[in-house]
Amino acid sequence: MSAPDAGLGTAPVVPEPSPVSLRTVLAVIDMQNVFGDPASPWCAPRFDEVVEPVHRLAQAFADRAVFTRFISPATPIGAWRAYYEDWPFALQPPAAPLWDVVPALAADAAAVVGTDGDGGTLDAPTFSKWGPELARLVGPAGRLVLAGVSTDCCVLSTALAAADAGVEVVVVADACTGIDDESHTKALDVMRLYAPLVTVATVVDVLTLAQSEREAQAAREAQVARAAASAPATDGHGDHHGR
Repeated sequence: MSAPDAGLGTAPVVPEPSPVSLRTVLAVIDMQNVFGDPASPWCAPRFDEVVEPVHRLAQAFADRAVFTRFISPATPIGAWRAYYEDWPFALQPPAAPLWDVVPALAADAAAVVGTDGDGGTLDAPTFSKWGPELARLVGPAGRLVLAGVSTDCCVLSTALAAADAGVEVVVVADACTGIDDESHTKALDVMRLYAPLVTVATVVDVLTLAQSEREAQAAREAQVARAAASAPATDGHGDHHGR
């Protein structure tokens, strides 16, 4: 198999640092044993190649990141019944090892803030992981960065659902992988059609963005501290002169 096409045949649109009112959040999509184990019917062949890029992103965004997990429903309904007739091996409870985040990223998944500030994964029996929990983490005018697997399924589904909700989405091409190289590239090309709601970037682009936002936040905090230090002291009784 040839080297993976990161989907960067066209120049990526480098995201700009968020203004104060925006929040950039990382969602690591479904980096689980079921997609990383070569013996799994759902293995993404290049899964191991994106573990290190995902690790770098998770460390950069640990205070505003979540890992997601695809899990099977207890009882499939609708068209999911036919889906699981094709994939009966996957009808296992959420605690089954195949649904675990891969060991190489387990510490990162445990360290990130999660959707409620207490860590933990965001689990869903759907391809898209966009929903109320992720929406609360991103906020009303935030930006969502996506990495993980697979580009042509759960990453794509999450990106389009978030974009429909009005969220700016950045897909990190070289921190995602698909069921094969062709599907990965085609999915990235489809998502580019949704610009400017969805853009495709590289790990370097997004790490640069994270650093810029950290520096901007530090500068804002320093400015607030200086303003507080220079504010005139009061006696706590208010100014009642002239009344």
